[in-house]
Amino acid sequence: MGAHHSDRPTRSTRRTFLSASAAATAATVAAPLTAAPASAQDPTPDVVVPAGPGRLVRPQPPDRELRALLREVDRNRIEATVRRLAAFGTRHTLSSQDDPVRGIGAARDWIHRQLTGYAAASGGRMTVELQSYVQEPAPRIPVATRITNVVATLRGDTSPGRVYVVTGHYDSRASDVSDAVSDAPGADDDASGVAVLMELARVMATRHTGATVVFAAVAGEEQGLYGSTYLAKQLKAAGADVQGMFSNDIVGSSTADDGTRDPRAVRLFAEGVPTAETPAEASTRQSVGGENDSPSRQLARFVGDVAENGATGMRIRVVYRRDRYLRGSDHIPFLREGWPAGRFTEPNEDFAHQHQDVRVVDGRQYGDLPEFCDFDYITRVALVNGATLWSLAQAPGTPKDVTIVTTNLTNDTTLRWRRGDEADLAGYEVVWRETTAARWQKVIDVGDVTEVTVDLSKDNVFFGVRAVDRAGHRSPVAFPKPGS
Repeated sequence: MGAHHSDRPTRSTRRTFLSASAAATAATVAAPLTAAPASAQDPTPDVVVPAGPGRLVRPQPPDRELRALLREVDRNRIEATVRRLAAFGTRHTLSSQDDPVRGIGAARDWIHRQLTGYAAASGGRMTVELQSYVQEPAPRIPVATRITNVVATLRGDTSPGRVYVVTGHYDSRASDVSDAVSDAPGADDDASGVAVLMELARVMATRHTGATVVFAAVAGEEQGLYGSTYLAKQLKAAGADVQGMFSNDIVGSSTADDGTRDPRAVRLFAEGVPTAETPAEASTRQSVGGENDSPSRQLARFVGDVAENGATGMRIRVVYRRDRYLRGSDHIPFLREGWPAGRFTEPNEDFAHQHQDVRVVDGRQYGDLPEFCDFDYITRVALVNGATLWSLAQAPGTPKDVTIVTTNLTNDTTLRWRRGDEADLAGYEVVWRETTAARWQKVIDVGDVTEVTVDLSKDNVFFGVRAVDRAGHRSPVAFPKPGS
């Protein structure tokens, strides 16, 4: 018998057999961890899938609704959005807030009008607000300045308290971060990210989701992540259960300053040990393993599962860092609140065109201009975001209170968790992998239970738990904490 489980919280000791097919698969449990056939290779190079219970983990195929949604993502609209935002001249946080044609205020009002128009087709499910506060003088903010996020919220039908957030920052900067006068078109950084979230707000506004999705064009990023910090604190104060957040920041092109191109890849930065973890929690995590199993890393693995299945034409290059050297993006305030978050950004950067004043040198034009964007590439990044947000919003939430029993010496593994409250919840799956593997390798169906014992030693592999609904949508994996 490969696994047994009981229905908690009654703490019954009743044991149930796996289905016949799962039990047959689990017959190899007692076998040593030997190499699987060559056809069963882990997606991670040089890591061989071990023998043991369960079937190979496969990417989640896109459902019919997701395929239809992705077909509606419009490359021409994305280009038009980038060009319109660049045409405001500068969107510097300290630029004019009341000039109707130039500055951050004009950009703010245009974004608000567009999102409001999209919301009109939602049947009341999407609302749009200008979320403002006055930032008192601070680094890069010499005088009290109003910071305004433009936020479109698509309320979920069945789990509205569970929230997923996607952002791009609509402010821009010149080479001198304090220069609020010079042209700073900010096409790649970050009209490209704003175009992604706006296009997804448009195509998702007409659809029903289970969970709530927030599309936020945030301000004040270049001055110090001010807008996203305020957004995260507002969500925290409202008691939102934010289970995933993505910043799209510099997603305009895959071409580096030396001409290197990788048009079918996007980087996803995902930190390891959570920022909000206490020193004691970090010490416990490191003593039992799981340094590579933070909620943000599980979220990144989920992106690979739902966006590397042929529907987007993209490869997700997960980078095991919070962000790049010397820089940071709008996912960081969400990490500070203890929520899983990551940053999408292009695979190569052309620093000659980022944060540069618009100018002509030796007949060549420089600056962060739309002419240096690859709009087909931005569209594919939008597909990655769309596949991810839709899959998250339709699936059950990430399992909570997952523990692995570590109070006795056994060669099997017992896992426990709290049952979710989704009406269409079908059950749970246990996933596991070698400790050297980057991605989950095997999955075991365990049914609608809250406890399971797997005949596989917790000393040798890593385990996780994910929820499944009746339509086959799967949640991100929850990594267990040690318990009794």
